Amino acid sequence: MRIGIVCYPTFGGSGVVATELGKALAGNGHRIHFITYSQPVRLDFFSENISYHEVTIAKYPLFDYIPYETALTSKLVDVAMFEGLDILHVHYAIPHASVAYMAKQILATKGIRLPVVTTLHGTDITLVGKDSSYEPVVTFAINHSDGVTAVSDSLRQDTYTNFPITKPVEVIPNFIDLQRFSRRPKDHFRKAIAPDGERLIVHTSNFRKVKRVQDVVEVFNRVRKEIPAKLLLIGDGPERHHIEQLCRDLGLCDDIRFLGKQELIEEVLSISDLFIMPSETESFGLAALEAMACQVPVISSNAGGIPELNIQGVTGYMSPVGDVEDMAANALRILKSDDTLKTFKSAALQRASEFDIKRILPLYEAYYEGVISGVLAD
Repeated sequence: MRIGIVCYPTFGGSGVVATELGKALAGNGHRIHFITYSQPVRLDFFSENISYHEVTIAKYPLFDYIPYETALTSKLVDVAMFEGLDILHVHYAIPHASVAYMAKQILATKGIRLPVVTTLHGTDITLVGKDSSYEPVVTFAINHSDGVTAVSDSLRQDTYTNFPITKPVEVIPNFIDLQRFSRRPKDHFRKAIAPDGERLIVHTSNFRKVKRVQDVVEVFNRVRKEIPAKLLLIGDGPERHHIEQLCRDLGLCDDIRFLGKQELIEEVLSISDLFIMPSETESFGLAALEAMACQVPVISSNAGGIPELNIQGVTGYMSPVGDVEDMAANALRILKSDDTLKTFKSAALQRASEFDIKRILPLYEAYYEGVISGVLAD
């Protein structure tokens, strides 16, 4: 198949999933065309089956805001025509699904059929999409996609709850590349950060309020009072200054490392003992899956799709959003005993293997084939 993929080319979950999916599809012999405004951060290797098409936007004094949607639509039409795309897969509803609809209609006037699959990832439905200024467009674009998928059953239900959707939504979960995300011997790295054998706790996010990074620090503060521990914070975002100040106020600066954005997250996960995800909402919890693949058990909230990934008392523990006392108690339950920690690490890897991309990729391929053939059409 010749597949066009539209995504945000950033560290965010939707961009990561889209890029990794495209790379895996290329590995299976499909021709993949990424179409976006800059090269995706995870598009880090050359493949004869992968092409990248940059959306260039001319700046005109007439416009207060750059008309990205119009430029993207034109690029989609161009690529579809000259590369002979069989299907277009857009990730994140805003604005990609509506742009895809417009491109599809333009192509139809030229006698070209381009089926569109829209994948919903989370905040495009649970946060941004619910805004009254976007809702009519989001609803229309989803209902006029040829196929719609969501990364968890929780997100699927949220979609039906928040929008008048008439289109069937297929759940195809997020996935993990176990060849990349696996625990590797990094003893020298661990020794440098935890020279006295302290437990290493890790969190990674975009430091937005919804991620509740302050809860990570509060949990760590309680754990540190019971056992020697260090905290590694990966990522950056609008809440970082607030979190840095909180660390100073609590006197934790010597035991917390701000690592910023990291491309090789698996190397940090390989030396970690526990992952904390206290998010207010998560459509799936991709960062937690990456941790579990590296044998890191998870302390999380029970929000959104996380219960579909993190198994209570097996791969980690879940608590109500904001309950840092319970999260800290659960963290200590895992960390205080070497044997208990070893058991949870093994279970985390076993659970992560159920989301191996080798298992999920055929689901997408079969879905594409159904959309192209018209089997999934209303």
